[in-house]
Amino acid sequence: MPHLALGGVRNVSLNLTISNAGDDAYDTNIFLNFSTEVHYINFWQREEKGISCGLVELDFLKCSVGFPFMRAQTKYHLAVLFDTSHLSGESETLQFLVHTRSANPEHESTLFDNTLEISIPLVHEVDTTITGVVSPKSFVYGNSIDASRFVQLEDMECNFQPLNFTFQVVNNGPSGLPGSVVHIRIPNRLAGNGADMFHITDTQVGDARGNCTPHRNPAPCTIPQDRENIFHTIFAFFTKSGRRVLDCDRPGRACLVISCTLGSQAKEEAVSIDVHMLLNTEILKRDSSSVIQFVTRGNVRVDDRAIEVAHGQPEEISLMFEALHSQEPRGYVVGWIIAISLLVGILIFLLLAVLLWKMGFFRRRYREIIEAEKSRKDSDESWDWVQKSQ
Repeated sequence: MPHLALGGVRNVSLNLTISNAGDDAYDTNIFLNFSTEVHYINFWQREEKGISCGLVELDFLKCSVGFPFMRAQTKYHLAVLFDTSHLSGESETLQFLVHTRSANPEHESTLFDNTLEISIPLVHEVDTTITGVVSPKSFVYGNSIDASRFVQLEDMECNFQPLNFTFQVVNNGPSGLPGSVVHIRIPNRLAGNGADMFHITDTQVGDARGNCTPHRNPAPCTIPQDRENIFHTIFAFFTKSGRRVLDCDRPGRACLVISCTLGSQAKEEAVSIDVHMLLNTEILKRDSSSVIQFVTRGNVRVDDRAIEVAHGQPEEISLMFEALHSQEPRGYVVGWIIAISLLVGILIFLLLAVLLWKMGFFRRRYREIIEAEKSRKDSDESWDWVQKSQ
């Protein structure tokens, strides 16, 4: 493997081949130096050729090869097994220094291949994932909602909706995690130049396993001023039926970023992050949407000393909560709607009256009709008299 995962690999096998290209070599030995954090277990030889190994010190191993002689033009293969479960990771590499020599004299020009240094990179191989929940997942706001359902800060007129986020970072191993950073992004404005909606009251990392960057909203109670006239307000009420999505992944979105630095985590260990905040509902009332969805995103990034397992668990999560408008207008809006409706009704009535007058509905010739009717009756009576006289 290109590296050794700390805690994920319990044993390593060091496979060695020693060859003698000259005459028989008397009293040939292999010497291994290694870290005191690894422990020698045993050795194995491919063929029974009289190899024996023993510890001289805790970090020094001596193997005798083919005693008393290592025959000319021969190769010996052996594997040395070490326990690596106690590696701490303080060193970036695990090194083995191998040296061989015999009692026979050897020319200095051929000594370059008698020493071998093997270096294995040590890494924290981890598979981190982040989960989370938000409470509540939805709430209703509007002028008709009782103020007791919201939170009011001292000396502030705004109604705040409390929101609680809980994130959990889990290290699925196989190695321990030396540290990580969690970034939480929350859409903080309805418009790019608008006021901030959120006010963070508290952030806590479970068991004091880390800390989060402090955030302070200098003006948590911002009440936007109504710059539009009454007709715009009434029009906005009748068009308040859409759904608006606020997502930090969309370009140009102003977001509140909370960064939390976490300490080390053992395999299968979880660390929780609790974020308590308040949402200013006064800003939401000025929006023309009936439903506003907030998409909060969290991701975890591991320390430079660690690498993520390929195709492991996702390191990102998205949480969504909704703000639902009560769909009830303000009192003065209701009055104006009634007044405008009456005015529109009167105008329609007058328009119909004018149209009927233009069509002659109010100008019928009643006298001519009466005289014609009288003439018809007189004619009928005279004709009836003639018939009777005959």
